Amino acid sequence: MDIFIKTLWVGLGGFLGANARYWLGGWVAQRYGTEFPWGTFVINVSGAFILGLFATVISERIIAAPHWRLLVAIGFVGAYTTFSTFEYETLTLAEGGAMPRAIANVVFSVLAGFLAVWLGARLARVI
Repeated sequence: MDIFIKTLWVGLGGFLGANARYWLGGWVAQRYGTEFPWGTFVINVSGAFILGLFATVISERIIAAPHWRLLVAIGFVGAYTTFSTFEYETLTLAEGGAMPRAIANVVFSVLAGFLAVWLGARLARVI
């Protein structure tokens, strides 16, 4: 499969994932309000579930054509949420016996993510 075809699979999944996030996030916000980011919460948790389910199925249960990984894991879930990848990698570390690294991944990802958003907000306010 050449890079052009791979890019099309990722792009199709990304299109679907981005739209799913947009529509689901809007629906949740309308239904439950925006005092707490329930839409993002639902999307991140469901994305982690989808990736965990999909990645486990294609790595342990069935042999899937390479385009399915590009379409679902990279394209759809990548556009739907990036939190799912973080969660799945942490699970893989924990299940692989690297619990200190799994814990470090959680702590440092949250702290670095918060620092990055804080720095971006600070920069936006001084420009």
